[in-house]
Amino acid sequence: MRIGQNPAKFVKTVAKPERITVAVLNYIPFESGFYAEAMDVLARCLTSARKDAGLPFDLLVFDNGSCEEAQDWLLAEQREDHIQYLLLSAKNLGKGGAWNQIFAGAPGEIIVYADSDVLFFPGWLSRSVQLLETYPNVGMVTARPFRTNPDYYTQTAAWANETESVALERGSFITWQTFLEFDQSLGQSEAEIREHYQSTEDVRLSYRGISAYAGASHWQFTAYKSVLQRFLPFDMDRPMGQVKQLDQRMNEAGLLRLMVSDPLAMNMSNTLRGVIRQPKPATQKKNRRLIDLPLVKGPLLRLYDKIFRWYYDR
Repeated sequence: MRIGQNPAKFVKTVAKPERITVAVLNYIPFESGFYAEAMDVLARCLTSARKDAGLPFDLLVFDNGSCEEAQDWLLAEQREDHIQYLLLSAKNLGKGGAWNQIFAGAPGEIIVYADSDVLFFPGWLSRSVQLLETYPNVGMVTARPFRTNPDYYTQTAAWANETESVALERGSFITWQTFLEFDQSLGQSEAEIREHYQSTEDVRLSYRGISAYAGASHWQFTAYKSVLQRFLPFDMDRPMGQVKQLDQRMNEAGLLRLMVSDPLAMNMSNTLRGVIRQPKPATQKKNRRLIDLPLVKGPLLRLYDKIFRWYYDR
């Protein structure tokens, strides 16, 4: 038998979600080793996303089985209304499994996806949505220009070649410093990056007065929810390494894959050292030079990789 009336019956209005949902995927299994600075990186990611984005949005965080400390911090952020939607998974579903949940369940008409190590700069969201809404048949927009695999934007280049109202240029338009900054965040040496820079090209488009680069990437993108749902479900049997499925399938579907014309997002990787530059003691500088020597660095990295695989590559 019911006792009394449900107070919810007297509520006259309910909150409506924003048109845009920014979804961040997080995974911090422990706070040491590779993940020693991961909490700081996550905090910086979320703070930068909210600062001067240029458009209103709701923030959704999908936590993919992180440690208790990370999930407690996220719960505290939600209580402060810094996070509007928080999904806590008891186990790591991998990026594909998380995408299945995010793309199906995010309430916004537009979904912005980001890994938890993305750093955003003012205007990043408004500029991304501008491209999404100006160009036709857009699959995804990334908030930074860099050189992606041209096999994944063949349909974008073909559309530009076949459309009279589009100006298409091929050449080296991304500045060396912008190119270097991003590729260094992936752990590449300057020599490798320079060779890549000299042996590849940019494909730059202009349509209705708005410039863009051909290409986009799964680490950060803006897309219509209805478009993303066309590719569900993702079936990936590893936590990482298969995420290019989205890039490939969007291209095969004939959708445009675009990047904004200047860097409005950056990959921090697993450290803030390249973001917040602080002077180091002289002894620390000396030690750093020693461990950067090839004869020292190579064996240490191989040992670290082997230990990491023993514990987590199952």
